[in-house]
Amino acid sequence: AERCVPNPSQRDIILIAGFVLHHQYFLAINTIAERCSSVIVQQLLKIIMNLQIAYIAAAALGRVSAFTPSTISTARQTIFRSASSSTTSTLNMSSEDTITLGIFGGGTVGGGIVEILSNKADYFKQLTGKSIEVKKVCVRDASKPRDFTLPEGCSIVTSYDDILNDDSIDVAVEVMGGTTDAKDVVVGALTNGKSVVTANKALIAKDLPEIETLLSTLESGTQFRYEAAVCGGIPIIRSMQSDFVGDNIQLMCGIINGCTNFMLTAMDRDKKSYDEALSEASALGYAEADPTLDVGGFDARSKLKILMRLAYGMNVEEDEISCRGITELTKMDFEYAKMLGGTIKLLGVAEKNDAGDVSAYVAPCYVTNEDALSSVNGATNAIEVLSDNLVSSIYIGQGAGRYPTANSCINDIVALAKGDQNLLPFNPTSETKFVNNYESVFYLRLNYRDQVGITRQVGEVCEKHGVSIHSILQNPVAKNQESAFAIVTDKVDYAAILKVLADVEALSWCKGKPFYMPVLRDDWQN
Repeated sequence: AERCVPNPSQRDIILIAGFVLHHQYFLAINTIAERCSSVIVQQLLKIIMNLQIAYIAAAALGRVSAFTPSTISTARQTIFRSASSSTTSTLNMSSEDTITLGIFGGGTVGGGIVEILSNKADYFKQLTGKSIEVKKVCVRDASKPRDFTLPEGCSIVTSYDDILNDDSIDVAVEVMGGTTDAKDVVVGALTNGKSVVTANKALIAKDLPEIETLLSTLESGTQFRYEAAVCGGIPIIRSMQSDFVGDNIQLMCGIINGCTNFMLTAMDRDKKSYDEALSEASALGYAEADPTLDVGGFDARSKLKILMRLAYGMNVEEDEISCRGITELTKMDFEYAKMLGGTIKLLGVAEKNDAGDVSAYVAPCYVTNEDALSSVNGATNAIEVLSDNLVSSIYIGQGAGRYPTANSCINDIVALAKGDQNLLPFNPTSETKFVNNYESVFYLRLNYRDQVGITRQVGEVCEKHGVSIHSILQNPVAKNQESAFAIVTDKVDYAAILKVLADVEALSWCKGKPFYMPVLRDDWQN
């Protein structure tokens, strides 16, 4: 400004800076964005907007015309020479710049995160231009031995506030689990301007609208990332956020709980009972001390709700999604599934109907041996997405465990270190409606006391509710085996099946509650 105008006033300085930036701010922003944090870039954008307004106002008053082309050029060179010098000093600082983490939870996943960060520190620095440092790990019991080595300068703390109120910590990583304290941690971190990385699907499924509302009130540099919350190491969240934005998803179906898939594999392939399979899953660490969330299907339902929001832009209460676990399955069901040419998997399914509405459920499902999901065994997860553009996309990988889950958290941390931004982490909302009814072929298993007329009565009940029977299956009954037969229906409404089951259960020969499950594909016979 001094080179252009003798004894420049504050207004002259603003006008010249505004003029230069008006023509050059794209170059300036690109240069600074490569070397500075997202917060600095956001602040600069606000300054530029103010300068542009000043420049436009000055132009309207004819004030800018007082500057000759030569003085403008000189001003531009002078300012950018000064900016270049400033950028160089920023660059020197940036090469040593760090992104600091506070981790809530020092258990399996937290330890995995620390280990990966330590093992690949140099690589991450080259990749992001920043050192990623763990400053604090918050645990319940500081005296408990850890199975990982704390990085230099990292301390163990027991108070959430030690991380939440530490202004030097940029990112809060929540891997403690639960929906009470974890919520306080996540909300507190976001409110204090810290980005959050979490693996907590239960919290997100329960409080997604509240989290989304909070994010809308924060600076855009404050990010919320949750890749590890659904299917552990499978990058399904990021794919939903980026790979299907130009597509229309018609169906999502998948094995999204590793514990139950391990158990079903043992029951099918190894001919184990439900109790034997659960004991083995518990011994290997796949099942919690209280396995209800897994075997009841509730864990899978939480994940399905999150995927439905990403795929269809809809917020659905978890209780609205039909949820049935694997506790009612028996060896006999696997025998009948084998007779039909397939097996049984616990699936989360969401599908758009012809009217554009979406239905969803979590349930054991019959899948044929030719189906890609039938060969996914053990604790492995898999998700298939059917869409207009990509047709069929299948994601398979480890859905839980120390390193698969930690790896997804690391990917989110590295994205933050790079300055990646996602203004809508749950994707935009839509007007898509949820309906708690769907059409499917169904498998029914009916336990009975032997008497005359059973088949006739079942046929009459089905006819009453408009359910067409495709086939009836029955194995010879051994002495110590429960008497049961199976029915496969044609495609029918879920609501009609519930009416059939209620009427059959009331018949004198029916022993206990009938078991039912959907058949995954309409063309299962082909």
